[in-house]
Amino acid sequence: MTKKAKNFKKSKTGVYVSLGSTAMGALSVIKQAKLARQENDTLRLVDAAISAAAIATGLAILYRELKRLGDDDVLLG
Repeated sequence: MTKKAKNFKKSKTGVYVSLGSTAMGALSVIKQAKLARQENDTLRLVDAAISAAAIATGLAILYRELKRLGDDDVLLG
């Protein structure tokens, strides 16, 4: 069972779960940015921008991993 859990991250399902959780993190960053704009809090806005960049990088890495797995999804090309 430990081997199954280890290989889950490299499976298609694992990548899809990671994509979903990263997308949920993006929602949190959007809320943070809106709140920072309302309060004119520059530091929180910078934090939200950096977090958004990290999420975008993470999504790009996960997309690349999906391409490596040879997914037959039409949307991935």
